Amino acid sequence: MFNALMVRKNDEGKTSAQVEQISVEDLPEGEVLVAVDYSTVNYKDGLCIGPGGGLVRNYPHVPGIDFAGTVEASDDPRYKAGDKVVLTGWRVGEAHWGGYAQKARVKADWLVPLPNGLDTRQAMAVGTAGFTAMLAVMALEDHGLVVGNGPVLVTGAAGGVGSVATAILAAKGYEVAAVTGRPEAADYLKSLGASQIVAREEINETTKRPLEAETWAGCIDAVGGDMLARVLGQMKYGASVAAVGLAGGMGLPATVIPFLLRGVNLLGIDSVMQPYENRLRGWERIAADLPMDKLEAMIQPAVLADLPTLGRAILKGQVKGRVVVDVNG
Repeated sequence: MFNALMVRKNDEGKTSAQVEQISVEDLPEGEVLVAVDYSTVNYKDGLCIGPGGGLVRNYPHVPGIDFAGTVEASDDPRYKAGDKVVLTGWRVGEAHWGGYAQKARVKADWLVPLPNGLDTRQAMAVGTAGFTAMLAVMALEDHGLVVGNGPVLVTGAAGGVGSVATAILAAKGYEVAAVTGRPEAADYLKSLGASQIVAREEINETTKRPLEAETWAGCIDAVGGDMLARVLGQMKYGASVAAVGLAGGMGLPATVIPFLLRGVNLLGIDSVMQPYENRLRGWERIAADLPMDKLEAMIQPAVLADLPTLGRAILKGQVKGRVVVDVNG
């Protein structure tokens, strides 16, 4: 028997989450059994711990869209007992039981070998949020972003994706302008390498002008909505925006003018169904480019019993940096 955070739904449709003991026989099918070391907390996790957000198919359910640990048993030749692995995406923790347990059983195709230079705790300090940030940086660079072009804007910078994006960009030598609605986060963002703090209200107001002064050489946007629409009109000629989130809403009240007159690119970043080769590339870049001291500064430790509270907090935008959940703690 081992511990897992189990979410149940009653006849009235209300959910509850608590740590329970389950067995390996309770786990869903899969080729690889993993002894989980660490997981983390993302916005999707908050939904799955609480109301479900339409993500959870069946109850009872074990959330946790990320985990890192050690292979205990494998029916797939790619993995053997003792291998260190990391998992993000593939709707694990949503449609399939996830990492908020001391053991998980998943398909071998969903796993990635832990890259050299990272341990399982660091991998979960990165998690889906950090992996998404790395994919966004890679996409911007693939579309022409180079150091010296000008400042790179990061919206929602104090959140998980924004924190890692700020640290990676700064470590690579980019000038980072970090947008936050939390003035108390300014010192934290500067410690990650941000050279400029932009108050959310400065850039969150819509404008009737489809184009403004060319300001940003690139942007990683976790907000969407009015802010993304405004930012598109402030991009330099040929610059790109990597869209990674929708904290400010799903709508995009913009015009096509920035695309037509400035050649701006809007790049969609999806980490869930990312192909295996690009997953490897992303994790190898993380191991090489993310300063571990900056990563350590982002970490908020937690255990399974903390997750119901943390799930509510992240839905309210009250979680800073990266939560690392020691499932054995």
